[in-house]
Amino acid sequence: MERLNISSGTPWEPIVGYSRAVRVGPYIYVSGTTATGEDGKIVGAGDARAQAVQTLKNIEKALQRAGASMKDVVRTRIYVTNIAEWEKIGKAHGEFFEDIRPATSMVQVSALISHEILVEIEADAYVGAE
Repeated sequence: MERLNISSGTPWEPIVGYSRAVRVGPYIYVSGTTATGEDGKIVGAGDARAQAVQTLKNIEKALQRAGASMKDVVRTRIYVTNIAEWEKIGKAHGEFFEDIRPATSMVQVSALISHEILVEIEADAYVGAE
């Protein structure tokens, strides 16, 4: 089966040795994604909701490059540094997935790769025959 690796160009990919997304057949796995803007800087410093929105936009872009869309997402995992912000982050997630409603989880972690990152989200998608 053919494998397609998709890069976002963030500085962490070559250091850690990962791809933003990987497609193998009808399955697409999007790595932990953050609110990194086109300029490589974090969007929404100090604002968990703004970071969640940018993160989901970045996931959407990776999915499109893999031949999929948000409607193909079947699972997300949300990592946050402050679970008290869950509702802001959850509402942003809900705006993108209102009718799709993938399986998901949200957990608090002690830190992410950079102190300014408040949210990281993973996504799994399936693009099968309709």
